[in-house]
Amino acid sequence: MKRFLQILTLLCLLPMTGQAQTRTIQHRPYTDLRTLHFGILVGLHLQDIGLKNVGPQLVTYEDGLIEEKTIVCEDDRWNAGFSVGVLADLRLSKHFNLRFSPTMHFGSKHLAFRNLTDLDEYGRPTEVTQNMKNTYLSLPVDLKFSAERWNNYRPYIMAGINPMLNLTSKNQEYIQLKKSDLMLEVGLGCDFYLPFFKLIPELKFCYSLRDALDHDHANELKDENMRAYTNAVTSGHSKMIVLTLYFE
Repeated sequence: MKRFLQILTLLCLLPMTGQAQTRTIQHRPYTDLRTLHFGILVGLHLQDIGLKNVGPQLVTYEDGLIEEKTIVCEDDRWNAGFSVGVLADLRLSKHFNLRFSPTMHFGSKHLAFRNLTDLDEYGRPTEVTQNMKNTYLSLPVDLKFSAERWNNYRPYIMAGINPMLNLTSKNQEYIQLKKSDLMLEVGLGCDFYLPFFKLIPELKFCYSLRDALDHDHANELKDENMRAYTNAVTSGHSKMIVLTLYFE
């Protein structure tokens, strides 16, 4: 977060520092006056999920035996993926634009389950992992606030709502996500005006506003021994950091 604020401050100060510079030839001077324009985007992203564990739980086996187990789960690393999509940009005023950018995100999340009740021969918790592959179709609607243009760059900040559809099919893994999610996203970027097109690098942060876990998944598992791991988590909120290049 500290690094994010430093970058945001730097981008906001660029127009002021530019006052001492000599103006150069402005590329595409009328491009921002269009009411509606389109573009494409490519990018990289990191996926994560914040999980809440239930703690000690009672597990009932097929023979009727009941045992208390403690299993904890965490997303133990950020996983990289890539994104591709299209952009529609509507000019609302001199400084505000409304953007719609349908995007496909291809990536995964890596989960680690640690059974604190069942220990190995060295006295350490037994561990199992799950590589949760995700293909998302996101439909974000964002409001973009741009500073004054100086020469051939124009910094901006943005925020919006991002409905997402999980296109991954159901499986017999420990954790399954719901088919839909809703994310809040905020970010910043800068328009660079080149002779033949506008290049826009953008960094944004996305956080799920609701529980993303499919809680009916435990009843669909064929292996009853897996249910203790599935039921170890009560809720989960997806997170993403997305670095995007827009071409307009």
